[in-house]
Amino acid sequence: MEEWYHYPLLVIVGFAVGFINTVAGGGSLISLPVLIFLGLPPSVANGTNRVAVVIQNSLATVGFKSKGVSTFPFNLYLGLSALLGAIIGAYIAVDIKGETFNRILAIIMVIVVLIIVFKPKMKLMELQERITGKHLWIGILAFFFFGIYGGFINAGLGFIIILFLHYVNQMTLVRANATKVAVVLIYTIAALIVFVINDKVNWEVGLILAIGNGTGAWFSSRISVKKGDGFIKTFLVIMVIAMSIKLWFFG
Repeated sequence: MEEWYHYPLLVIVGFAVGFINTVAGGGSLISLPVLIFLGLPPSVANGTNRVAVVIQNSLATVGFKSKGVSTFPFNLYLGLSALLGAIIGAYIAVDIKGETFNRILAIIMVIVVLIIVFKPKMKLMELQERITGKHLWIGILAFFFFGIYGGFINAGLGFIIILFLHYVNQMTLVRANATKVAVVLIYTIAALIVFVINDKVNWEVGLILAIGNGTGAWFSSRISVKKGDGFIKTFLVIMVIAMSIKLWFFG
């Protein structure tokens, strides 16, 4: 990094991204452009961002666990399936126009927010987690494909994971979030290894960004447990709308 202000900028951006990623998702849509702005080639920015994501989700997982929220071994099963997909995704070399990709992702985000807003409410007292039997196998299959996308770019996947766990496995949003950060941690480690092998990681930038990501993740994991599902749902809707507007109109 050439300028002194790049260091505090990375920490500040990292904190925001870590908070956003842990409570909802889509934070990489902020960090990736910043890394490219600082001079990293897109592929290196993608790999470098994974360093911060690993640290972020490690601390988020510990943060949730410190508040008594853990879904082990369910999160491990999903994580291992996603890990296999992530290895494939990280190796995929798909040349897609940035504008086309952004608009497709924007449409997906709009669909997500419509589901969040208009899906009939499930009363927390009526939620009965479905994390065994066929619902476990459905999750394992789905997370393999989630992992492919996560290994490829990862941006925006957190929204989809939370909704899947909430509506398919009937988890509260807090427990879905706790599961999400553990799963993302597992498959991101695999993706990071692929990027490292291919020399696509700037460790100095990644570790500085990770300071912010980790701090934001620790803070948001604990506050989301305290605030509950209402806080997470509101944050999800705001972030999905913001990300959709950014992707569609500003690339």
